[in-house]
Amino acid sequence: MTRILHLAETEHWLQAKKSGVYSRSTRGASLEDVGFIHCSSQEQLPVVAGFIYADYPGQLVVLELDGPAIEAAGIEIRHEDGGDGELYPHVYGPLKREWVKAAHPARMVNGALVVG
Repeated sequence: MTRILHLAETEHWLQAKKSGVYSRSTRGASLEDVGFIHCSSQEQLPVVAGFIYADYPGQLVVLELDGPAIEAAGIEIRHEDGGDGELYPHVYGPLKREWVKAAHPARMVNGALVVG
């Protein structure tokens, strides 16, 4: 299975670590606003980051999700057209903290994502 990644603002991830649930969809939008959590593959992540967070000055985190655990809990993951003909993973429900296998610090530098 392809790795499922979600790029998050660090402050939202820290809040989720405290509450146990992550429910942001993308920059400026919640799961409630959009209906799903935007995700990407490792290959898609740099393009997504540049499109959504190019001018973001804060700290980011790349969340590596446990797709089988999410689906086992009854949360659907659909691979859908992101508007450019490419299929992106969308998670149709909130994420429990334990479904995040790893959280990698990241930031934008000159419009490019730097992880680590």
